[in-house]
Amino acid sequence: MKISRRNFLKSSATALFLAGFNLPVLANTKPKKNLVVIMLKGAMDSLYAVPVIGDKDLEERRQDLILDNAVKLDTDFALHPKLNSFYKSWQSNQASIVHATNIPYSKRSHFDGQNLMQSGGHIPYAVKTGWLGRGMNLAKLNGDGLALQLPMPLLLRGTSNNNNFFPAKKKLPNKEILEILKSHYKEHSEKDLEEMMNIISQRSMMTGETMSMSRDNNSLAFKAGSELKKVNGPRVAVFQVNGFDTHAAQSGVDGSHTDSLIEMDNIFNKLNESLGKEMKNTLILTLTEFGRTVTQNSGLGTDHGYASAIFLGGGLLKKSQVYSDWPGLKTKDLFQGRDLNSTIDARSVYASAMSSVFDLEFELIKKEVFWGDNLQNLTNILFKA
Repeated sequence: MKISRRNFLKSSATALFLAGFNLPVLANTKPKKNLVVIMLKGAMDSLYAVPVIGDKDLEERRQDLILDNAVKLDTDFALHPKLNSFYKSWQSNQASIVHATNIPYSKRSHFDGQNLMQSGGHIPYAVKTGWLGRGMNLAKLNGDGLALQLPMPLLLRGTSNNNNFFPAKKKLPNKEILEILKSHYKEHSEKDLEEMMNIISQRSMMTGETMSMSRDNNSLAFKAGSELKKVNGPRVAVFQVNGFDTHAAQSGVDGSHTDSLIEMDNIFNKLNESLGKEMKNTLILTLTEFGRTVTQNSGLGTDHGYASAIFLGGGLLKKSQVYSDWPGLKTKDLFQGRDLNSTIDARSVYASAMSSVFDLEFELIKKEVFWGDNLQNLTNILFKA
């Protein structure tokens, strides 16, 4: 049953969504593969998280934001020193970065950018489904999904049974909640709503736990990994981390942008712990709406920019690498003379990731999920066959 939903519950700072439940136990010898997406809302600063080494233009433009103790990844790029878990994965050949990438959106509205990073479209709000939801449909991953936070993210919309109510206890909601549901879903009959609630009440995943998230997200990330590693558990998890819009006091290694990066890093850490050996069959990737300006502003922060970076983790990666067609940071090379330019369409990474995890041909995904757009097949460059 497919129901359009409205946001009638207040969002917490961070959220988790799981999808692909109740799939039959695999009858063949192929292992179950998992895809974890971490949405970094607010525009993650890739030049802060993954700075280019020894670039005089960057050092001149960001005198107060340079990380002297950044960890060297290769001859060209370093890593923010607080991304400890990601770096451990890097050392184990289970972490990569795609740098100087962005969705095809060159304006600087958070609302429009976040809509497009989830829909994969060209015009804000023109597409009502998400690229991940459409990919799951294509892969016939239509098992029931469960959102632990309202509303269901656009990214996952497109699957037929992605229910969107968080069952705090394994029972039907009380009359008050049912009245709220009925008032918001007037186009649906009470019988339909009861059917949806009955589906949800059968879930065994949550039994009385409160799963709204704050900065302390370790238990939730651990729970997600515990569910993902089940043979008949979810195939997809979507996290949401806020707080990257640091116009002021971005600071050096201990600023507010760092707090959000640490939150992302904790998700990598707890997924590694809880998934255990099943991390070899898991792929993690990040989304963000755009990057941030190359030059720091007067408030010791950065403003809305263009290109950013994608963090990748898990055993489905081919190797640890920073993959980039680096555009340079001289003024002539910057987008509109102010931002890191995008040389790789981020949707190429998304399509390649789904090709690897969902065992679908890249060309089919490009055609059916991304309307035949001119995307680069990075599957063999980034992921294991």
